[in-house]
Amino acid sequence: MRFFSKAAFKFIEMRRKAYVVSGLVIVIGIGAMIFNVVSIGSWQNYGVDFQGGSLVQVAFNDPVTAADVRQALGGVDAPPITEFGAANEFTIRPPLAEDGDIEEVGSEISGALEAHFGPGSFEIVRTESVGPKIGEELQQKAAFAILFSFLLTMIYIAFRFEWRFGVAAVIATFHDVLVTLGVIALFKVEIALPTVAALLTIIGYSLNDTIVVFDRIRENLQAKGGRKEDPVALVNRSINETLPRTIMTSGTTLAVLMALLILGGAVIRDFTLVLILGVVIGTYSSVFVASPALIEIQHRWGDGSDADKRRRARDKQRKAATQAA
Repeated sequence: MRFFSKAAFKFIEMRRKAYVVSGLVIVIGIGAMIFNVVSIGSWQNYGVDFQGGSLVQVAFNDPVTAADVRQALGGVDAPPITEFGAANEFTIRPPLAEDGDIEEVGSEISGALEAHFGPGSFEIVRTESVGPKIGEELQQKAAFAILFSFLLTMIYIAFRFEWRFGVAAVIATFHDVLVTLGVIALFKVEIALPTVAALLTIIGYSLNDTIVVFDRIRENLQAKGGRKEDPVALVNRSINETLPRTIMTSGTTLAVLMALLILGGAVIRDFTLVLILGVVIGTYSSVFVASPALIEIQHRWGDGSDADKRRRARDKQRKAATQAA
């Protein structure tokens, strides 16, 4: 069964509407980042991995609310408490002990909860601790990993195709990461090491989908008469020819990720959500960002072929003759 076997959508003609949608989402995301700086002190909701501090996950045997846990830990002076995973399960973020001893922090939390709820009424599922210096270093390394991936992307596609393909792919990948970070900031998804892994996975997925489209564009360009065909028509035809593969790949990937989201539990929930978001955005950008960017680059600088150089020289001569007349 082959879906969209006779597709003839005019994707490039819709690029301006896509620019508006992307621009609106990016502006909202940047606004959310600025709001986060004002409200929580950082542009993203960093987890213990990057911010430093302690985390204690507690599971209660009987129904308990976050307000009950907060009251047990000092009321208004209690550390941040959030629901996590299954019912009656919470994460508590106490400040890091001066000597960095996570066992001391866990013992203090456990003692306060036992005094309020009674011994044996809960279980400490896990405790984590990261110093602020380590958290800062992890932020820098994560940013470097993402920037390094951009550089490798451009070099790889520039060698495999042409420089204009590499620039268009980097523009699309940058768009994907920026939109994803904006949505993460908007919904205050916690940034931890698995989230960074998901962002790097998104870059790879977006690159793969873009290469499929670009490969077909290159094949059509190298076919007889390809260089003479209208670039917009050629790119539209290439996208439509790869559309069945794009839809099937993205659909099956999303099906697996939705199963992970529903059945995987809270531990990998944020990781899975970021991946789902990235698959949707990566599929969108390969059609409505990377391909239009390629067209814009060609309109401005040409495709580098001898025929294009001759055509531009003729256009320049005509323009000079017109101005002289």
